[in-house]
Amino acid sequence: MPRVESGPQVGIVMGSDSDWDIMQHAAEQLTAFGVTHEAKVLSAHAAHLAGVIAAKTMLPVLGVPVPSKYLRGEDSLFSTVQMPRGVPVATFAIGEAGAANAALFAVAMLARGDPRLEKKLADFRARQTATLRGKSLPPRKK
Repeated sequence: MPRVESGPQVGIVMGSDSDWDIMQHAAEQLTAFGVTHEAKVLSAHAAHLAGVIAAKTMLPVLGVPVPSKYLRGEDSLFSTVQMPRGVPVATFAIGEAGAANAALFAVAMLARGDPRLEKKLADFRARQTATLRGKSLPPRKK
């Protein structure tokens, strides 16, 4: 039986509203691909949030460590990546790049069953490649 979509395809969950400065980059990527999503602040236990969610759901959990004031996000990274066996969390880079890449990873997972989304992702990657190939460095000084 085909799966019926009844809500957002992706949930962006944060431990604090201050995390939105980072996680909005995930929302922007999802919006660009037309992936429905919602963003919510659900916990005061920010660093452990991905693990708590992973322990309570069968859905894939993508963890994005958020930079912190004193340890630049390394505390969040260790809390997200060091999960006990049986509680998987796919962990991405600290900060904005991690948020954007987590969204792109979610798009790639959803695209497996959606030819329209798969085409959008292929086009996005082709544009990235073309942009990179179009760049040049100034000549080296001797």
